[in-house]
Amino acid sequence: MLIYEIRLFLVAFVILLLAGCGSNPTFIPKATQQPQPELWFTPTVVPTPPAVLTGNVKEPSINPLTGLPIEPQELVRRPVVVKIQNMPRSDRPQWGVSAADLVYEYLIEFGDTRFAAVYYGRLPEKVGPIRSARHVDIQIVQAYKAILVFGGAYADLLNLLLESDFGDRLIREGPNTAPALYRYDPEGRNYLLANLTLLDGVLEKYGIDNSLQPLYGMAFALELPEDGEDAHQIYVRFSGSVYNRWDYDMIDGRYLRYSDAANAMSTSDEQYKPLLDRGTEQQIAMDNVVVLLAEYHPLIQTPESEVFDIQLTGSGEAYLFRDGQCYRARWKRDRSDDLLTLWREDGQPLPFRPGQTWFEVLGRSSKVWQGEDGVWRFESWMP
Repeated sequence: MLIYEIRLFLVAFVILLLAGCGSNPTFIPKATQQPQPELWFTPTVVPTPPAVLTGNVKEPSINPLTGLPIEPQELVRRPVVVKIQNMPRSDRPQWGVSAADLVYEYLIEFGDTRFAAVYYGRLPEKVGPIRSARHVDIQIVQAYKAILVFGGAYADLLNLLLESDFGDRLIREGPNTAPALYRYDPEGRNYLLANLTLLDGVLEKYGIDNSLQPLYGMAFALELPEDGEDAHQIYVRFSGSVYNRWDYDMIDGRYLRYSDAANAMSTSDEQYKPLLDRGTEQQIAMDNVVVLLAEYHPLIQTPESEVFDIQLTGSGEAYLFRDGQCYRARWKRDRSDDLLTLWREDGQPLPFRPGQTWFEVLGRSSKVWQGEDGVWRFESWMP
């Protein structure tokens, strides 16, 4: 019976829920030992709201990170986390971001952000530009039991990575990593890129475990949860140099990404342009946009250098945007090997829309405004 219900859930996926849109509001502030890998998993079905699935299902054709159908043979491996640069903006657009199941965007230093993109359902042939790791990547890799592809790290962090429980799953550029990692040099830019379809050869050469992992926890549902608030435009401002906007597309039911086109000393100076995937020449679009408020811990703060760690264990305030609606929630991640999940005040999981998710990780004290006509604004702030 459960398999039959899941198949009905997949058929229902073609139905999109539409809502109206708005823009240019007057903003109004508002109160703001690891389980062993197994091939088959028992699902958890939450009766309210209907069709919510958490974790992997016995019919191995659902991607546990997107809730979407996929060929079973594509899931018998680990996810891959790739570090992708966002600044300088002259190096945009990036390659392969549109293929990621999940993307985490967070501050790295002096107002700049970087992406940690999680690939599981699709492995694109061109991903990058690849850049260096940050402390928070340790938590992201542990959560998804992933392979980490990165460009390097400063000495102290590199030692932490090498000594971590995934120290044998690190992939950096080297003599034995080509052609999976390679250089691309248009106009002298010398980008480091990855062909993830060739990564298996590198993993085999180094004897890296690439077996199926338990990826429990994320919940998905086509049916909208109750108590949503209108949300057709989302502004996320990390700094005067990095800010972005997500516009809800009523036709596709997804949020379209627009990124900063110039430095802006104030919100009235902001200029935007669509963020494309250089590989597909299509605008980045996500089924879910989640704003996470988390504690940034300064490790180094000097005029020449900034280094942060971000606390992504425990819980904190979150906002889920899906289907033109916003849902206030708590993010939760109790253990290092837990996936990050969303929960409602009544203790029930808050389901993502089946599809891809972008996480905007802001400081715990960030400012939140809910404007008129479904427009929201977030401004990063760290105490």
